[in-house]
Amino acid sequence: MRSIQSFFKGVYRFSSSWTGTIIIVLMLIFFVAQSFVIPSGSMKRTQLIGDFLFAKKFAYGIPIPHLPWLEIPLLPDFQGNGHLIEGPRPKREDIVIFRNPQTPKRHYVKRCVAVGGDELLYDNKKLYIHFHDLTDETSIKQVYPHAEIIRLRDKLWVVNPYMHKYPGIQYKPEYQGNSFMLMVQSYRMNRGIDMKPVEIEELGKTLFYKKVEPDHYYMVGDNRDNSNDSRFWGSVPYANIVGKPWLIYMSLEFRSYDWVYRGIGGNRDHDKLSRVCSYVDLDSKACEDLWNRQRYTVRWGRVGRAIDTIQLEEPIE
Repeated sequence: MRSIQSFFKGVYRFSSSWTGTIIIVLMLIFFVAQSFVIPSGSMKRTQLIGDFLFAKKFAYGIPIPHLPWLEIPLLPDFQGNGHLIEGPRPKREDIVIFRNPQTPKRHYVKRCVAVGGDELLYDNKKLYIHFHDLTDETSIKQVYPHAEIIRLRDKLWVVNPYMHKYPGIQYKPEYQGNSFMLMVQSYRMNRGIDMKPVEIEELGKTLFYKKVEPDHYYMVGDNRDNSNDSRFWGSVPYANIVGKPWLIYMSLEFRSYDWVYRGIGGNRDHDKLSRVCSYVDLDSKACEDLWNRQRYTVRWGRVGRAIDTIQLEEPIE
């Protein structure tokens, strides 16, 4: 009995020390939960700029721990898949935190729209997906009862399959044009995009096409016309999967007027500015004053909300 008491006293003394506290906090960050902040509008309005959230690090296995801020791996990749312990893979519709394949030190948050073996066609305002494991209309309707199904190239494709379920999915560019035209321009200027143009005879036009590689995941922002995502830099391998957003613990509107109006910081948001300045010109001192009155306000309706439930509701701002 005394040995048990001595053990717990020792644990208590260790956890109360600075060294013990730091080690415990790091273990939680490495293996249980980590804090992230949404920095851009690519997931608007499912997740907003200024949402502070906890992510479950164990949702898809245990990723190799990295030193916070410096993002230096602390252990070798023994299994060659970026994880100490292999786990379940991301599913379609999941919102996932991952490392960008081109810039692995940066974390991104997007929705997984397709998995390995799926095929995608992208048109202006339309994302067509051929699910490799749903081969007939009956099986598709069981999963997506409101789906619009179309036959192209002798395969069944579902048009924007997730928009009926998740109200935050939208096409709202914060610039002149849209992501489809941006992809066309990038392709013509040889800047490199992931999807390739193909002629679709049934529609009489050219769309962008992609087949997702095995054990890879296609990540697209819910605000599809204002998102830098897999359409431009490719599928995300399992090795880059970090975790799954879990809970919003704070949501703060911290952006300046210059940021939301002129795009300083790369995240212009005239959509939000229009709601604040509904009766005055956006480019006016009156609008700037109205914005500054509500700057640094807490979005209390989002605080303490689980991502799995809030994404099914009309967006809360």
